[in-house]
Amino acid sequence: MKNIYIPLLFVLLFLPSCAKQPVQPVPPPLQHETTDYIHPTQRPYKIMGKKYYPLPSSEGYIKTGVASWYGGKFHGRKTSNGETYNMYDKTAAHKTLPMNTYVLVENLENNREMVVRINDRGPFVKNRIIDLSLTAAQQLGVVKNGTAKVKLTAMGEAATMTRGGKEVDRFLPHQDFTTGNFYVQIGAFSNQDNAARLKQTMKEWGKQAEVLLYDRGDQLFYRVQVYAGSTLTAAKKMEQGLEQAGFDSAFVIAR
Repeated sequence: MKNIYIPLLFVLLFLPSCAKQPVQPVPPPLQHETTDYIHPTQRPYKIMGKKYYPLPSSEGYIKTGVASWYGGKFHGRKTSNGETYNMYDKTAAHKTLPMNTYVLVENLENNREMVVRINDRGPFVKNRIIDLSLTAAQQLGVVKNGTAKVKLTAMGEAATMTRGGKEVDRFLPHQDFTTGNFYVQIGAFSNQDNAARLKQTMKEWGKQAEVLLYDRGDQLFYRVQVYAGSTLTAAKKMEQGLEQAGFDSAFVIAR
């Protein structure tokens, strides 16, 4: 974490693009049903008796990055959506995707793939895009090395309908992955006073910042997060601005 006393020039450059916004929880809306038929080369996945397909990039979320996994000391604790974390379930933590989104995870290093359900927030590390449960990490071959390069594709539920005398699959309406209640995390401290000082600095910059207590089990951390708006685009813009202001580890997180 860099020194929070940023040169005045950076402050002046950053302030105009980051006016204070009220914290207003925004429920993610449903998108309209697509008018396109699912391409026949896409492979369907059966999940709890329902049929899912990888969503096309125009409709969903596709991204490559580094996956990690979390297990033992988190097993039995509450996840971000209020469930009890079970490291033997096929679940994962993601920074921004809506809770209960199904995601196809492809390990680009060994070509293994599986579908997991998002039920937690994380990983709270800038350059990682998903935290897998132990079972998911084992099936994908991630446990030994701890991390792996993966491709994530959001899944959409489909229903069979009759069109022109033929049965075809159509996507059902799904949540918009680009809207929500977004923050940018700019620091995590074991010392509460350091977190409070950074929050005060953000207040002086005209930003709405919060300090969230996180109990890792072996240590308490105080996370400083800045409200970034109701769209992922706005949040990413703020993330970039904070990076330029000296917060190299800044990343977007949804609530």
